[in-house]
Amino acid sequence: MARTDAVTHLPALIASLTERGRTIAVAESLTGGRVASAIVSVPGASACFQGGVVAYASEAKAVILGVSRARLEETGPVDGVVAEQMAAGVAKLFDADFAVATTGVAGPGSADGHEAGTVWIGIRTPQGTTSELFHFAGNRDEVRNAAVLEALGIIERASAK
Repeated sequence: MARTDAVTHLPALIASLTERGRTIAVAESLTGGRVASAIVSVPGASACFQGGVVAYASEAKAVILGVSRARLEETGPVDGVVAEQMAAGVAKLFDADFAVATTGVAGPGSADGHEAGTVWIGIRTPQGTTSELFHFAGNRDEVRNAAVLEALGIIERASAK
């Protein structure tokens, strides 16, 4: 599914998860709750959406989501393993079948040695946990919106397996 189709396909994703008795949760940093907001904008989302955590600060990622402090100190929060640990942590927190996590640099400038637009998205499924690296162009808002759309697309692809 292309990023631009993610919101259009969201009602079908919610229906599919609900029909199969599957649940989802989200952990967000740079998207600041936008993924959760998109999901709950769909009527009936409460049948499959367990909840979400906006863990903007590294300490919140460690305390709430169980992200390794050592990893955060070593790599900073913009990291694939951090995204995976965020997804795994929120899946455990909400006992969800699927979980997605976003972390990165929205801009306007670079942070922690990463250029604006650098985004890691982690996904936790019953089969395991992975992450993907993206480089989005645009201003802060455009990067955040692109990350939301990509996260929704990743959820759809992962839940279809």
